[in-house]
Amino acid sequence: MSAAPQSPPAGWTGAARPLAATKSRRASALPVVVLTLVLFLLSGGVLWHLGINYEGVTGSPATKIHPASTLAALFLLWALISSGDPVGLCLRLAQEAPASLLLLVSGTALLLQIALRSGVGLAGTVDSFIGPALFMMLMVRLDARRLGTVEVVLHLVMLTNALLGLAEFASGQLIFPYRLDGIAFESDTRSAAFQGHPLANALVTATYILALIAGGGRLPGSARLAMILLQGAALVTFGGRSAIAVVGLLGSLQVVVTVVRVLRRGRVSLLTAAFALSALMMAPLALGSLWSAGFFDQLLERFVSDGGSAHARIEMFSLFERIPWHELLFGPDIGALETARRINGLEWGIENPVVRMMLYQGVAMTLLMTGAVVLFVTEIARRCRPGTLLPILGFAILVNASESLAGKTTMLAKFAVILLALYRPLPSAKRHG
Repeated sequence: MSAAPQSPPAGWTGAARPLAATKSRRASALPVVVLTLVLFLLSGGVLWHLGINYEGVTGSPATKIHPASTLAALFLLWALISSGDPVGLCLRLAQEAPASLLLLVSGTALLLQIALRSGVGLAGTVDSFIGPALFMMLMVRLDARRLGTVEVVLHLVMLTNALLGLAEFASGQLIFPYRLDGIAFESDTRSAAFQGHPLANALVTATYILALIAGGGRLPGSARLAMILLQGAALVTFGGRSAIAVVGLLGSLQVVVTVVRVLRRGRVSLLTAAFALSALMMAPLALGSLWSAGFFDQLLERFVSDGGSAHARIEMFSLFERIPWHELLFGPDIGALETARRINGLEWGIENPVVRMMLYQGVAMTLLMTGAVVLFVTEIARRCRPGTLLPILGFAILVNASESLAGKTTMLAKFAVILLALYRPLPSAKRHG
């Protein structure tokens, strides 16, 4: 009598595979760890010090693509070659991550449209859409245990980023400032840390904080609270007004919901009650001390003088009046659009990804890319355990408060890493059942 077939190992997220495929799956943890380090630590400012002009118009076109996107493509290619069955692996990846495949195809279509229209933003398309799709295809091959290694790396990276941001604020010296063709903006004194632009720092930090508040990750209670407080302090130095408001509002709502649930159970430990009362008593004193020390001065200045951001968010809609509908459908003339943008005082850009993409790439391509991104985020959430609503909602609000995905950014890839690392993917049977 033949032996009964073995059941899939714990944490398995796909169909049964040959032993060779299982070994390949185990070996893929290291590339994802390397990609996480490159993605979160190599900002444009850091790359400039390494001799790569990532954020600028001069230099080789290859330098305009983030190393994480390039490495993701190389690692995925190696995974296909080393699997011994590249066609079968492609089919399994398409089954495991169909929305990622759609984002990859849609991003490639956007790339071709920009190239055929002789537009700008080819590298931005790779980093904003194609890179995250490739990254996701690598991450879906990891089970929950191996994603635990990614979580440890993520915590260490975010800890280092926050400490550097606070150190920059205390010293008044930016180590890796945001640069355009090597020129730093001397008037912008917000901390840059390892994420480069302060708004990118604020978005990443806010998403990470909301994930921790909502119960993501495996940090114990005291370490979780300490990390939230540290990241919150760093968020102030990054000066992201929208990010601070979103974290304050959504975080407070989550805390209220949590407190209500605890009180409804009717049991609160003496230690927890004592700690909560101590925190409530110490919070005003701590905030008052920081206020008197000038910790919030730079942030208050940002709220008082926004550099024209609010005006830009209103004026960007007036551009639609200058574009005929038949041109808006597939993208107007780039030269005429640039002229109209400067006439309306929008030299610094259009601070909404959907509006910007509609103006530059047309309504048809915007609908395609918006649908692909929404399905991509949905796919990420489906691979996670419950509790991702808070960081997803915060991320959705913040990406719509700036140019973000319509420009050149690695934010979508970082978002995928944060959620999949902090919220372990469920086994297929539980996820679909």
